[in-house]
Amino acid sequence: MSRANRKITIPVSIGYGITDIMGGGAFTVIGAWLLFFYTTFVGLSPVEAASIVAIARIVDAIVSLFMGSFTDHFYKHYLGKKFGRRRFFLLIGAPLMLVYALLWLNGMSFMFYLTVYLAFEIIAAMVLIPWETLPSEMTRDFNSRTKLSTCRMFFSATGTFLATFIPGLLISYFGENDANAYLINGMVFAVLFMVCVFISWKVTWERDLTPEMLAELENSGNEISAVGNVTTLVNLFKDYFSTLKVRAFRKHLAIYLCSFTGKDFYNTVFVFFCVYCLNVSSALAGTLLSMSIVGLPVTLIAGVAIIKYGPSRLYIFAYSVMMLCLLGLLMVYLFPTDNKAMLLIALAVVYQVGRCVLEFTPWNVFPFIPDIDEMITRQRREGLFAAVMTFSRKTTVAIATFIVGVLLQVGGFVKGSQVQPESAINMIAGLLFVGTAGLLLLALWQALTFRLNKRTHKIFVDEVERLKTGGEKRDVQPETKAVVEDLTGYHYDKLWFSDSANIAPTEKPATSQPGA
Repeated sequence: MSRANRKITIPVSIGYGITDIMGGGAFTVIGAWLLFFYTTFVGLSPVEAASIVAIARIVDAIVSLFMGSFTDHFYKHYLGKKFGRRRFFLLIGAPLMLVYALLWLNGMSFMFYLTVYLAFEIIAAMVLIPWETLPSEMTRDFNSRTKLSTCRMFFSATGTFLATFIPGLLISYFGENDANAYLINGMVFAVLFMVCVFISWKVTWERDLTPEMLAELENSGNEISAVGNVTTLVNLFKDYFSTLKVRAFRKHLAIYLCSFTGKDFYNTVFVFFCVYCLNVSSALAGTLLSMSIVGLPVTLIAGVAIIKYGPSRLYIFAYSVMMLCLLGLLMVYLFPTDNKAMLLIALAVVYQVGRCVLEFTPWNVFPFIPDIDEMITRQRREGLFAAVMTFSRKTTVAIATFIVGVLLQVGGFVKGSQVQPESAINMIAGLLFVGTAGLLLLALWQALTFRLNKRTHKIFVDEVERLKTGGEKRDVQPETKAVVEDLTGYHYDKLWFSDSANIAPTEKPATSQPGA
C-alpha cells in the first residue's frame, strides 16, 4: 500500500486530479438541469423536485461531517488494512458511480428519485472526502502537492464545461421534447465518472502507518464505553462551533456562502429563464452555460492576481462583473431584439469570467484561516475548518434549491407545460435577478471589510513565530496588534494562552484597522 519513495509525476498528478471531473461535473449537471428535467418531463411539481435535492443534500451534509473522521480511523479495520483507509472508498465507489444514470430515468415515482439521488450524494461524499486527503498521504513536498492540486483544478473546470456542453449537444440532436437526451447524458457521465474514480484509485497511494497508529492497533482491543462515545461526539461539535469565533473565518464563510448560494440561484433558474422568459431553446441555454470553458485561462490569471491584489479586490471584481451581466440579461428580457442570441452569448462569456474568479478565490483564501486560529487556540485545526465549510455549503445548497422550488410553485408554475402563466414567468425572472444579485451584494458587503491578504498574513504569521520563539507580548508593534485583533476578533492581551477556553472574543471590531 505504501509508496513512500515514489515521485509525483505529471501522469500521476493527472490520474489523481481526474476524479474532479466527477466533483466539478456531476453537480453542475444536477444544478443546471435536474429541476428542469423533473418538472418538464417527469411531471413532478417544483416543490417535489426541489425537496428531492434538499433532503438528499442535508443528509449528505451530515454524512460529510463524519466521513473524514471515519476514514482517519479506517486503518483499524480489516478492509482498511488490506485496501487502504482512503483508497478503499475509491475502489468501491468507482462502480457505484453508475447510480448517477438512474437519476435521469423518466416515468418513475417521487420515492424512486429521492432514493436514487440520496444514494448518489452519499456515494459522492464517500469518494470525494477520502480522495481530497490523498495529496497529504502521497507526499510532504510542497511543489508536489501543488502539482496535484493544479491538475485537480484543471479537471474540475473541465468537468464544469463538459457538464454544460454535452447536454446542449444531446438536446439539439434529440430535440427539445425528448427525455432520452437527459438519460443518455446521464449514462455518458456515469461511465465517465466510474472510469475517472477507478484511474485515481489505480495511480494513487498512501503513506505508511505512523508509530502512533501502530501502537493504537495493538491496543485496539480496549473497548470504549458508550459514555465515552457520547463525550467524544459532544466535544467534536463544540470544536465545530468554536471555529466561528474566528472573525476572519466568519467573514470568509459569509462571503463563501452568500456568493456560492447566489451562483446556485443563477444555475438553478437559468434554464427556466431562457426557455420561459426569453423564449429560446434549452439547447441554447446549454450552450450559454458551456461558456464556462473560459474558466480554464481565467484560473491561471486569477492565481497571479490574488498574489498581487489580494482576495478582497478579486471578490469585488467577480461580484461587479456578475451583477453587470445580470443587468445586461435584464435589459435583454425587458427589451427583446433580433440579435438576442449573440447578446446572450457575449453576456454568458463575461459572466463566466466573474463566476470563475468567484469560485477560485475562497478556496485559495481558506488555507490561511487555520493560521489565524493558531493564535487563538495554539492548535492546527485544518480539518475542522474544512468540515464546517463543507457542511455549511451543502446545507445552503439544499435550502436554496428548496426555496426555488417553493417559489416556482407559489408563482403558479405548471409542471410539464411548454407555456407558463405570467405569474410564473415573473417569479422566474425575480428569482434570477433579485435572488442572485441580493446574495452577491451581501457577499460584496463582507468582502469590502475582509482584510486577510498577503501583507496582513505575513504580519500575522511573523507575530506567531515571534511568540513561539519566546517573544514578549508587550513588545508587539501597534500595526501588528491591529492586524492580529482585526483578523482574530480578540483583544491582543487575551491571545496566545495555552488554555484557549479562558479567552473571549472582542465585543466589537478593533478600532485601528490595517490597510487592505
